[in-house]
Amino acid sequence: MSSKRFALSMASALTLTLVLSMAAQAQQLPADGGEVGAAFVASTQHWLDDAVAKAQMASAAPLRMEVSVGSLDARLRLAPCTRVEPYIPVGLRLWGRTRLGLRCADGGGRWNVFLPVTVKAFGPAWVLRDNVLTGAVLAPGDAIEGEADWAAENSPVMADPAQWIGQTASRALLAGQPVRQSMIKPSQAFAAGSQVRVVAQGVGFEISSDAQAITPGVVGQQVRVRMENGRIATGVVQDVRTVKLSM
Repeated sequence: MSSKRFALSMASALTLTLVLSMAAQAQQLPADGGEVGAAFVASTQHWLDDAVAKAQMASAAPLRMEVSVGSLDARLRLAPCTRVEPYIPVGLRLWGRTRLGLRCADGGGRWNVFLPVTVKAFGPAWVLRDNVLTGAVLAPGDAIEGEADWAAENSPVMADPAQWIGQTASRALLAGQPVRQSMIKPSQAFAAGSQVRVVAQGVGFEISSDAQAITPGVVGQQVRVRMENGRIATGVVQDVRTVKLSM
């Protein structure tokens, strides 16, 4: 599983677990009216911590989860409520800095409030040793193994060195940053106009010839080439000089 799918699946699993856990205990939320006190937030923190622990036990994810609950506006005065339902606001997930919705489903007033929540997910990461200039190609020695909060940004952490070694920095990077998907892009193998070797393979045969690249070539991506006979063909870049044609 790629780190991106892994991070997204962890966020989804955590959200589902938290919702089910809190929904089952919603009627126990303190709601006695008047000022929203510390006990209200502390109780919510307890449920969130418990749900995160359950999510970790049900998953093989090597992430260390931390959840912190913010405070509601101290000026709020909520009507007494015997059943408060938690929910995830549309477009949000319990990952990084987010919000948990709380609404009164059974009480003197049907109120709805949002509680700030921060979910951190610490896991293995490759951390940059030094600053990296835009356009620099990342080498194995540019980063060391460390730990980072995967949920601190939307972009997935590149936990596998094969995902970033040989890639190009898409912007200026700072020492101490974990390598994330948004920070890198495939390196250019050759420029437009370069002479390349085109290979066409089939069952029991292989044909190769010289050609000229019409567009820049990036390993793993398609490129257009002009064959010696003038024909235009499209293939996939294999390395700094080789393009493979589809048969």
